[in-house]
Amino acid sequence: MDFLRPASWEEALAAKAEHPTAVPIAGGTDVMVEINFDHRRPEYLLDLNRIAELSQWEVGEEKVVLGASVPYTQIIENLKTELPGLARASHTVASPQIRNRGGVGGNLGCASPAGDSHPALLASGAHVEVESQARGVRLIPIDEFYKGVKRNALEADELIKSVHIPKATGPQEFSKVGTRNAMVIAVCAFGLALHPEKRIVRTGIGSAAPTPVRAKEAEEFLNAALEEGGFWDNGKIITPSIAKQFATLASGACNPIDDVRGSANYRRHAVGVMARRTLMWTWESYRGNAEGRTLEGAA
Repeated sequence: MDFLRPASWEEALAAKAEHPTAVPIAGGTDVMVEINFDHRRPEYLLDLNRIAELSQWEVGEEKVVLGASVPYTQIIENLKTELPGLARASHTVASPQIRNRGGVGGNLGCASPAGDSHPALLASGAHVEVESQARGVRLIPIDEFYKGVKRNALEADELIKSVHIPKATGPQEFSKVGTRNAMVIAVCAFGLALHPEKRIVRTGIGSAAPTPVRAKEAEEFLNAALEEGGFWDNGKIITPSIAKQFATLASGACNPIDDVRGSANYRRHAVGVMARRTLMWTWESYRGNAEGRTLEGAA
């Protein structure tokens, strides 16, 4: 196994163009596990740790451009206001040591359905910025990024540079079921984000289908119910019947398997429970913020 160590982004793209089978490694929290267990034996490893721009982020007026190698710890400490859903998901990643090394780019590159960042990225409506030496830059909508079990939309000579994530304009939540409280792969996970400026809700489901997915029928039902009931304007409590139907439709979006971590039936049930709970949590937060704005305006 040869070790390629570019000093710049341009060198990294050139190395990937010359060696399309080279496996990128930054935090190494997924890749090294596969190598250590002999599940993967790549001809080349492409070390990206010397490329400083991959570990940086930029907060703009409407979005955050998050470098592919920004550690989860940095997201938790510095971006919990702009990206609350992703920050909550980052809290659940493994151990402090792994959160100090691992980043969203690695999750996307591996494309495991159990990756903790995927539900938050789907709920936020992110775009993945990738680049190749031959074709240049392209932005891939997160909905189009996952192609199959541990397969993504990257071409052989492309590398992930950053993720463009809209700044939160409303409450966001993330919930995860695991066999213990730390150092655990998700049995299933659910992310939800309110987008009041668009008057829509987006979701993300992890570890309950061959790829991370959105619960689109549940979103469509809830978006229609909130609009028809005037909930965005009047701030009423969401009725139990709406929450129950949303949970049922979210559960129906799953296509899980039975494995050592949980059965397919349990995953469907758990996703429904998480969908209902995260909806109530985010909506209560939205109502509280709306009431605060109303009182402030009256004063």
